[in-house]
Amino acid sequence: MQFPGAVAPARRRILRALGLRLNLCEWGAEDAEPLVLAHGFYDHARSFDTLAPLLAQRYRVIAYDARGHGDSEWAAAYDWRADVLDLVCVLRDLPRPAHLVGHSRGGVIALDAAMMAPRLVRKVVSMDGFGPPTGGFAEWSGRPVQTPPMRLAAHLDWLRRAAWETRSQSALQWLPGLRGRRARQHRNRRPAASLAELARSRGVQNSRLSEAWLLYFTRHGARQAPGGYTWKADPLAARLGGVGPFQPEWTAMGWRRIKTPMLAVWGDSEDVWRIAEPLRGERLAEIPQCDCAEIPNAGHFLHIEQPAETARALLDWLSA
Repeated sequence: MQFPGAVAPARRRILRALGLRLNLCEWGAEDAEPLVLAHGFYDHARSFDTLAPLLAQRYRVIAYDARGHGDSEWAAAYDWRADVLDLVCVLRDLPRPAHLVGHSRGGVIALDAAMMAPRLVRKVVSMDGFGPPTGGFAEWSGRPVQTPPMRLAAHLDWLRRAAWETRSQSALQWLPGLRGRRARQHRNRRPAASLAELARSRGVQNSRLSEAWLLYFTRHGARQAPGGYTWKADPLAARLGGVGPFQPEWTAMGWRRIKTPMLAVWGDSEDVWRIAEPLRGERLAEIPQCDCAEIPNAGHFLHIEQPAETARALLDWLSA
């Protein structure tokens, strides 16, 4: 299945990070300056198939599937810090410091990795990865907005469930008859009858993306299962702490420690996942060295809607 401008990776390899197998996709010359791409939540490395080849004209581009996503290995439990350390492992595997480019959740992970391993990062770009609304993700989902104590309690519940799942999964080697009921319920999803049906379900949350792109994305992000198709992404990645203690008030305060130059990029069009002013400006004001760029006729998925314009903005800034 093809999509205009999409180019399959020239190379693929597996990297072990914290004992977990991560799938890496690469474009461009192997001896070129490295640039690492970090995708958003429930996306995968192949979501960069239209952006990566444009960046690969100058860089060795490495996109990786986050743990529990794409063709990377599922984990017994998920934690925000593990995702950040996974990215640091990718950076440590490279022969020299790299540029980091992240989208959405991947943009914030890229910022945290730049804080954790500043000597491994030259510049960092966050593509609409500035965190959720002040009230948390509930503001986007239509659920009642939670107070800070309620959000903290929910996060602690996430950690408790993650610990329970880890114990349950570890116990399987000693008690073969034991099964984690919660894990089984969430991981045994009802399959969609076709890739087109699965793509339509994704389109409900991403209405700006074309049907052709959604089919291409789904083709690389789904696997065949008895009775149809399911996403490769682990459902537990969302339910057991995969989004982390992502409270914007805490996150933005941490950004004051970022020593790496940063480019913040967003689309100029309204979108359900978009952080608008003045909130976006308030958060970016915490970053010591921050430039900004706006992509015309694009929403949250700017690198998919306008890959050429996005690549041009990134290449101009990275080479300055």
